[in-house]
Order: sequence, then C-alpha cells, then structure tokens
Amino acid sequence: MISESPKEKPRFRLHPVAILNSQRLRRSLMDTYDQKSFYKYGIGVILLILSIGSLFYTDKLVEELEEREEREVQLYAEGLRYVVNSPLDENFNVIYQVIEDAVNFYQIPAIYVDENNIPNPNKNIKFPDKISRQERERIIRERLEEMKLEHPPIPVELGKGRAGKIYYSNSFLLTQLRYYPFLQLSVMLLIGYLAYLAFSSARKAEQNRVWVGLAKETAHQLGTPLSSLMAWVEYFRSDPAIDPSIAEEIEKDVIRLEMITTRFSNIGSVPTLRQEPIAAIVTNFVNYLEKRVSSKVRFEVHNQLAEEQTALLNKNLFEWVIENICKNAVDAMSGVGEIHVTLQAPPRAREIWIDIADTGKGMNKAQISKIFNPGFSTKKRGWGLGLTLAKRIIENYHSGKLFVKSSEVGKGTTFRIILNADIVEEA
Repeated sequence: MISESPKEKPRFRLHPVAILNSQRLRRSLMDTYDQKSFYKYGIGVILLILSIGSLFYTDKLVEELEEREEREVQLYAEGLRYVVNSPLDENFNVIYQVIEDAVNFYQIPAIYVDENNIPNPNKNIKFPDKISRQERERIIRERLEEMKLEHPPIPVELGKGRAGKIYYSNSFLLTQLRYYPFLQLSVMLLIGYLAYLAFSSARKAEQNRVWVGLAKETAHQLGTPLSSLMAWVEYFRSDPAIDPSIAEEIEKDVIRLEMITTRFSNIGSVPTLRQEPIAAIVTNFVNYLEKRVSSKVRFEVHNQLAEEQTALLNKNLFEWVIENICKNAVDAMSGVGEIHVTLQAPPRAREIWIDIADTGKGMNKAQISKIFNPGFSTKKRGWGLGLTLAKRIIENYHSGKLFVKSSEVGKGTTFRIILNADIVEEA
C-alpha cells in the first residue's frame, strides 16, 4: 500500500494469508520444541522416581538386616551368660558353638568387655599378620571406641552383681547394603545424564537438518523470482517512458534480496571467515539499518575498541545477527526509543563484547528462558526464528556466545555478543 505522502517510501505489507501461515509455522515449531522438552523432563522424572523408590526399599532392607544382626549379638550375649553361670556338670558347648557360628557366619565384628572393662574375647576382628601383642591390643581398643559410637552395648549378666558388655558394629554385608542405594542413585544419574546428552545430540542433529533444509529451500525458491526481477529492471531502464528512478529503487530491493539469499545459502555450509575490522562493520551496518527503520528510533554506537582490532567472522552472516537483534529491539520499543551498541574488549581477555541495549518493554524470566527457542515470539507476525538463527550463527559458525545480559520489564533489554579477539597473522 502506497502512502499519499510523496516523501514516504512505499512499504511492503504482508498478505493476511502469509501472516496466518507464519503463525502456524511458529506454533508448530514451538509445539515440537515443547514436546521434546517434555520428553526430556519426563525421562528425568522417571529416573528420579525409580531412584527414590530404590532408596526407600533398600533402606527398609538395611533396617531389617540391622535388627537381625542385633538379635544375633543378643543371642551371643545370652550364650556367654549361660556358659558362665551354668553348673559345671551341664554342657552348653554345643549350643554356644551354634550361636558363635551364627555370629561368625554374618561376620559381625564384636568385642566382649568383662566387669573389669577388659576387652576379651573378640569376634570377626581382622588383624595384620605377624603383629605384636601390644599392636593387637591397640587395634582392639581402636575398634572398641568405634563400636561405642555405632550401637549401644548388649549387657551380659554374670551374676553376683557382675556384668559384662558386648560391643559390635555392622557386618560388611550390612555396610555394603547401606551404601548401595547411593551407588545405585549415582549410576542412575549417570545413565540419565548420558541419556540427556544422547537426546540433546539427536535433537540438535534433527534441528540442524530442519534449519539447513529450510534455508536451502528458501534460497532456491528466491532464485527464480530474483532472476525475473533483474530482467524487469533492465526492461524498465530500456523504456524511456518509465521514470529511471523506479528501476533504481527496484534494483536496490533486488540487491537486498540477493544478500538475503546469500545468507540463507550459507546456512548449513561452512562459511568463510576472515579477519574483519569489527568496529567498522558494526558502525557501518548500524548506520545502514538506521535509515531503514522508524525515524523515531535513535541509534548510538559506543566504540571502545582499538582502531586495529579485528575479529574472525563472516561479514554477511554477522550483519544478519546485528540486524535480527536490532529489529527485535525496534519491535520491542514499538518503533519509538533508543538503541545503544557498545563495543569493548575486557582487560586480560582475548574477547570482544558487543552489547545491544534498547529502551523497550523488557522481558520477564519466563520470556528470557524461551527467547532463543524456535517459534517463540511476542509478536503476532513473524516466524519466531530471528534470534534462534542469530544464536546459531554466533555460536556454531563463529565459536562465540549470544545471550540476554539483562532485561527489566518496562525498562529494556540488553543482548551481549562475545567473539574471539585473536588476530591471525597472515603468512
């Protein structure tokens, strides 16, 4: 639709069907992304439930086995009491041996302390080979102190006011079973982590195929109408009845479309990176962009880089990133506000920081977490792919980073691009 004002440049408006199709594509992308995120979190929840269930079940087994071992030690104490207090003509050796065998079978470490607080005898205490009596007594005393902290002693009534005590600790089997849930939980977490990596890798591979296919097909589809438009430009120039300025304006748009086609063609291919003067590229492109957006948006570039500072990048794709972020900022400000682009190099870091700050409506935490997801957009128009592509271009092709540095609802948002500042010396 052409405005009545002759000074205003005609603007292209999307057909309602095109807007509807873009909204459907955006919803489809978001549904696919959310569905895969649901599967990812679902696997994590299932593993967590299994781990917690295993932990409680094993803990119950530990409690039962611990009670059984305590009963075995109590039987051992009863056996000692009967042996000490039984008449000399009664033989309890067989029964006492059975009780001892039960304690030995479960390998329950136990130390008997008599009424004089002398530890003797002991069961299932391992000693090194060829040790002295003093060393043996020292080991028994150390184990006794440990046992006092583990379980209350089992009393042994010896009669006539005399009493001994049996101290014991958990068997090796019980100790293993006690720590088994944590080992099992660690294994499940490891399996879950590996599954997450495999899932994420498969998802990224699938996304790559979608991006590459979409980009290549878009570039291919643009090729034919571009050739036709160039032919029309030459036709208009050859016709003296047509204002030459019309052909010039159409040619500018054709050149713009050719640049867009080149950008899409580079997606999925290994782009050529060159050492480029980063400040000059950003400044020139921001000046170019400022003339093509709302006149109520003011751009300012704050360059704090050295004049000779360069970065390894693909100029075409990098300008696309700046364009996507700036246009997103213009939309966030509803065409009225300021955009500040700051270039700086932090001390002792071989990096370049590019901050793009706007005075728009800002975002909450939920929006920040989804801003780079395919199909996410706060606008009714568009596919919700601009920032997603920008992040992929910076991180996949330039080995850099793109993220939301800060955002406050009602005040604005700042995006940060981090690039490597290594200067490659040409041979």
